[in-house]
Amino acid sequence: MTAQILDGKATAAAIKSELRTRVDALRERGVVPGLGTVLVGADPGSMSYVAGKHRDCAEVGIASIREDLPADASQADVEAAVDRLNADPACTGYIVQLPLPKGVDTNAVLERIDPDKDADGLHPTNLGRLVLRVNEPITSPLPCTPAGIVELVQRHGIDLAGKDVVVVGRGTTVGRSIGLLLTRREINATVTLTHTGTRDVVAHLRDADVVVAAAGVAGFVQAEHVKPGAVVLDVGVSRVVEPETGKARLRGDVDPAVADVAGWLSPNPGGVGPMTRAMLLANVVDTAERTLS
Repeated sequence: MTAQILDGKATAAAIKSELRTRVDALRERGVVPGLGTVLVGADPGSMSYVAGKHRDCAEVGIASIREDLPADASQADVEAAVDRLNADPACTGYIVQLPLPKGVDTNAVLERIDPDKDADGLHPTNLGRLVLRVNEPITSPLPCTPAGIVELVQRHGIDLAGKDVVVVGRGTTVGRSIGLLLTRREINATVTLTHTGTRDVVAHLRDADVVVAAAGVAGFVQAEHVKPGAVVLDVGVSRVVEPETGKARLRGDVDPAVADVAGWLSPNPGGVGPMTRAMLLANVVDTAERTLS
């Protein structure tokens, strides 16, 4: 068996095309969606990540709003930038790029974000709405990576209802939040969250219809851990130094040999990553549309 590919690049491109149409319709009604970013310092990785977000915006017609602060910015400086974006009607969603410098209370900054403008979908208020509104429509931003995973799977014609999903890793960005989406009645999957305290992760993996690997441990999920025909999504990323060359490269949580066992596999890179970026844009456009209603 050779796994079919869950192509995140192509799916994200389709979503961006749909978003362009929606943005054009908003502009005709006098509303221009705007994505804001708060970037502190000049870390190359963070700068590249933020620049990518603004390139994505340009592709679909979303305005860019930047709050770039020096590396020695204080708590008050960062909170003032958040307050400006909260108050700016041109900003319909924004992110605070992490990590923040030492001495800045990250939780205090993130909780200061207006939940309606929470483009990452990880504000405590928005996660709380997912907990409480299991049977009701959600009219607030969704966590981008979990939403991207669900969208990627569903757009490939895979029904998640009744599926046993095993999530590896309990980080807020993916592990802890994806179960809130998958167990909503409209999706109706059964979710097992595994982590470093789980006694036998492999036993859970072997029974899983769907595996979401988000542990950040290179090659953690091996071919012998996967049920034949399972859907496997590789989300985790690790930097691994090759002993032969001494060069570092990025590796996912899923060993390449899993492709010989799984029914569907999202590559890494090129799978969930592009979907995360697309869903961030979708959150910004969704919020802009809600301003009209």
